[in-house]
Amino acid sequence: MVVMGIFLIVAVLAVGNFYLQLHTLPERMAHKSQKLQFEIVAVLGLIALFTHQHIFWLIGLMLAMIDLPDFGTPLARIAGSAEKLAGLKPGEGAPELLPDVAAPEIAHADEPTHEVTSAVRPSEVPVRLPARTDGAGPRRERAHA
Repeated sequence: MVVMGIFLIVAVLAVGNFYLQLHTLPERMAHKSQKLQFEIVAVLGLIALFTHQHIFWLIGLMLAMIDLPDFGTPLARIAGSAEKLAGLKPGEGAPELLPDVAAPEIAHADEPTHEVTSAVRPSEVPVRLPARTDGAGPRRERAHA
């Protein structure tokens, strides 16, 4: 009788351990491969554990297997390149880093061009485009067939 009781306790603990190991499989997969969506997979696993809705576990398993693309790095490189083209140092064009400067006025034909001062950056000075010298009017886009 004592042997049967010990066997029953060991069997219940072994089945419970197997259940919890299987249940945390998506979370361990996402953690091992350093996924960005690790927290989402962990929350889905907890929701599945407490609600007994297996769809959350399946969604977590699929998210753990999928590599989400990194959009932050290419966008940061594009922003840095745009800042270089504008004549700014990288990171200088961020809104929280800009000083409070009044917006430059747009130069009109009868007004002289603005001088570059310490309050106006070279990238903020209006640029006049050269007038067309070939006498042709504005170009129209070619019609596509």
